[in-house]
Order: sequence, then structure tokens, then C-alpha cells
Amino acid sequence: MKIDILTIFPGMFEGFLRESIIKRAIDKGLVDIEIHDIRSYSKDPHRKVDDYGFGGGQGMVLMPQPIFDAVDALKKENSKVILMTPQGEPYKQTRAYDLSKEKHLILICGHYEGFDERIRYLADLEISLGDYILTGGELASMVITDSVVRLIDGVIVKESHLQDSFNNNVLDYPVYTRPVNFRGMEVPEVLLSGHHANIKKFREEESLKRTRERRPDLLEKR
Repeated sequence: MKIDILTIFPGMFEGFLRESIIKRAIDKGLVDIEIHDIRSYSKDPHRKVDDYGFGGGQGMVLMPQPIFDAVDALKKENSKVILMTPQGEPYKQTRAYDLSKEKHLILICGHYEGFDERIRYLADLEISLGDYILTGGELASMVITDSVVRLIDGVIVKESHLQDSFNNNVLDYPVYTRPVNFRGMEVPEVLLSGHHANIKKFREEESLKRTRERRPDLLEKR
């Protein structure tokens, strides 16, 4: 998979690409991630990428020219262009699975007061992480990238993400490790029994119980 991320703050991604599962996926050649400075596509002599919005209002607005030119330079026949915006669809695990099957993603990070409305015409999809506002789309694009890359075949053991929360519209069951007793809190006896059928039943029950308590809305979709 190829992922191109368009941003005016490329330095924010340095640590993200050099650590943990993302780095291992890159090193294995399972994903190619490139960060592109939108300013390098600006035709302004001072590499300007934003301006005041027509009609007044607070803040600066990203201009269409640099972003259109960047997408034109990067887009291929199999590309999917995604705009990071709080007005987009709420991001879900099902969408992460869908995107993990794509060959090429182009993620556009908004910033400042927003972006020129015409930039929306570039997007195949608009995504929001939730009902809150970030200073820009950079963190959101990292979240999308991380959630998608871990689902690519060969990045992690497939069984690991099949048991994740939100698969089948339930939250994950509780897990434990050593010691068996920590400050008076003990590992449930069934997990120490070695009885696989009972362990499976326990985990299913705990998963449903946790979902009822914390996210009953998920059960309505089952």
C-alpha cells in the first residue's frame, strides 16, 4: 500500500514514522508512506498557502491551488483521496478495514480556520475522528494511517485484530498477565483452568457484559 499525506507541518510526522508497528511495516516493505509539504506546491513566491476568507471571519483559510496541484501530481487511477475534517463521516473500524484494502491513499490535512470549500471536490471521502476540534488534520491522519496499516496482511498477526473491540459490534474482553494476585486483585480462576471451552465462554460473556455497560448502542446494531 502507498499512503501520501499532504500537510503544512511535515515535521509532526517524524516520530510517528520511526517507531513501533508503523516503522516495522515500512521496513518490511508492506507500506510506503510519504509526507508532502503543501507549501512546496504553492505558486506564491513566499510559498503562501492560506489567506483570509471572503466575507470576513476569524482565522486563515487554506487556498485551493497548492492542494489541487499536489493531488494532481500524486493521484493515480487507483487512488482514494481522503479529507480530514470535523464535518466528515465518523471514523469506525469497519471503515478502517475498507481502507486497508485500497492500493493508494492520499490524506489531506486541513488546518487553521479550515479550507477553501472547493477543495472538497478533490475528496472521495471525508472523515472525522469525533465531535471535537483539533488544531489541524495531522493527528487525525496519523490515527487513520495507524488503524489502517495494522490491518494490512503481514503487519501483525491476523488473529490479533480479529479479536479487537468493535469487531462484530462488541468491545474486547478483559485480559490479564502475571502475577496472578496483584494488590489483592486476582486473575479470574477460569483463565487459569486450561479449559478452552470455558475460557471461550467466559470471554464471550465478559465481552457482552462490557459492551452493555459501556457501549449499549453497539448491541443495537447486532
